Amino acid sequence: MTYTRRFGVIKMQNAIKRYEDVDSWKTIIFLYTSALKEVETKLEILNDEFRHVHKYNPIEHIKTRIKTPESIVKKLKRNGYEASIENMVKYINDIAGVRLICSFTSDIYRLAEMIGNQSDLKVLTIKDYIKNPKESGYKSYHMLVSVPVFLSDSVVDTKVEIQIRTIAMDFWASLEHKIYYKFEGNAPEYISQDLRKCAQMVSELDEKMLSLNEAILACVEKEKDGKNS
Repeated sequence: MTYTRRFGVIKMQNAIKRYEDVDSWKTIIFLYTSALKEVETKLEILNDEFRHVHKYNPIEHIKTRIKTPESIVKKLKRNGYEASIENMVKYINDIAGVRLICSFTSDIYRLAEMIGNQSDLKVLTIKDYIKNPKESGYKSYHMLVSVPVFLSDSVVDTKVEIQIRTIAMDFWASLEHKIYYKFEGNAPEYISQDLRKCAQMVSELDEKMLSLNEAILACVEKEKDGKNS
């Protein structure tokens, strides 16, 4: 018997109404935090399985975060929406975020496929900023997924954004965020140009490291074949 038969699947807005005697913001945070735990556990199991089978772990680090109230309100206003719980749930897709840091670009697509194959995760949207980088030079692979959060008498489908990027991409993105934060998003053009140049250098580094890793794996495989012959 599937969980959809045993429990009623409800939307986030309906879940909030069920807890009318509890602060709505606390209910939201509880549900998104629970969804993060679900996703993080799944990813850790996938990483452990990959290490067990292939003697290699594609995930270097897993970072999770809940967007702050200030960031949520700022994003709503920037997009022309009134700051409300309803608009927050409806229009802000990255309240709960997971960031996967990988060694190589090939790991990114491998992980994305593994996540997409999870039967109880529903992939809502995909944005591939690796094949199609942002104008700023930003690169990452974004997946918006819906995660079932099991409660005592219901299941709440909750959105989580998963970002997958290499160590080099994460290094660039972290510094770019800090720089633009200092300028409140209005950095001088010469700084933006330098950041784009650095983004290109990061891309070249990722390509070189992937090529080097493939060469190393080929050498290891050749040695194995030599010993077995």
